Amino acid sequence: MSDADAAPGAGDDGTADDHDETTAVERIHARGHEHVAGTHESTVELTSDDWLTPAGDCIVGVEADTTPAEFDEAFVGACQSAAATITAEFAVETEEGTLTDTITGRGDPELTFEGDRSLVGRTSEYVDDRTVFVGADGAAADLNRDLIDALADGATLTLTLTVEP
Repeated sequence: MSDADAAPGAGDDGTADDHDETTAVERIHARGHEHVAGTHESTVELTSDDWLTPAGDCIVGVEADTTPAEFDEAFVGACQSAAATITAEFAVETEEGTLTDTITGRGDPELTFEGDRSLVGRTSEYVDDRTVFVGADGAAADLNRDLIDALADGATLTLTLTVEP
């Protein structure tokens, strides 16, 4: 299950964070895989599957503990606005410390959040049941290469999706 903030504007410890009261957050935990390449130029994906083939060049994490169908209703509603800004922060723990990178996209009224297997961010306007943001400023190929290398070595990944209306 995701670590959706219990109350908008509250951090994990229940104290106020840096977001205003309309911000909603979903956290998805996954792990890397030897076939993570992160070379796709228009999408970035996490899957709940426990396997990955070399053809899955947009997939940066497997065994995701949450899929769009499980996201909090308030988060989903906020993302279904074309004016919403959705920030995807990728954080990977390594022996040397935490590597992070961010992709920013936007919401869309057509987002359904019905996908029960994977979630996808897109640079395009295409929407299907797995899509969690569109019009992104980057994709898998744009993520920090050290972060991708750590995922190819099996590191753990936390994807934090933040939506601001």
